Amino acid sequence: MSEKTLPPLVAGNWKMYKGAREAGEFIRLLSQKVGNVKDREVVVFPPFTSIPTVAQVLQEVASTISYGAQDVFWEAEGAFTGEVSPAFLAELGCRYVIVGHSERRHLLGETDEMCRLKVAAALRYGIRPILCCGETLQEREAGETTDVIKKQLTAGLSGVAADASFDIAYEPVWAIGTGKNATGDQIGEVHSFIRRWLGERYEKATGGIRIIYGGSVKPANIDSLMAQPEVDGVLVGGASLDLESFVRIVNYGRVK
Repeated sequence: MSEKTLPPLVAGNWKMYKGAREAGEFIRLLSQKVGNVKDREVVVFPPFTSIPTVAQVLQEVASTISYGAQDVFWEAEGAFTGEVSPAFLAELGCRYVIVGHSERRHLLGETDEMCRLKVAAALRYGIRPILCCGETLQEREAGETTDVIKKQLTAGLSGVAADASFDIAYEPVWAIGTGKNATGDQIGEVHSFIRRWLGERYEKATGGIRIIYGGSVKPANIDSLMAQPEVDGVLVGGASLDLESFVRIVNYGRVK
């Protein structure tokens, strides 16, 4: 890949929290605090049912914050009860979608092939996918980290054009919601591997692929994480649900 051209990405995954009313109140307050940042991109991922409210508030306050979806199905329409079409997300103005989050892989049985279909569907509708990858504690202890990452990326990005626009989130499963933190060396090693792997296949991406980190990101470690040269941003879970915490994360490097 060429030299980085995109701003760092700070993404807040709200998971199954914040219904429409609470989401609307939260995004309005968040916009008042960080709604005009210029040197970093802020994106929130509400539950499906809260996306229209978030979109409406962001339009009302003319915020620079973007929004996306936590998942997507790979067909535009059909007899797929409970699924959400990429066409629906595009109609709602979603700019991003998370694909292959560890919770979907390990709790709901999402496979690499399903991730491939979802990445392709998002790209067809002009939605930028954030493909998640990461190893379990057992896989790390067995020395299989890079093999797992390579397998997930190879399958999930199969057929994706060399000039496509997407992001990768490295989220070690053993460091998500556990309070455990990957060290700077561990993160840098995996991000460097991902960057080399991508560079061999997406040389036309002109810096348009960010590699972000997700794994117990919080105010206490955000500055050290973003000081890592290989880290292009963060995917924040629980800490994105609290206004003060998420504002501090967005403001990394500016306040202590």
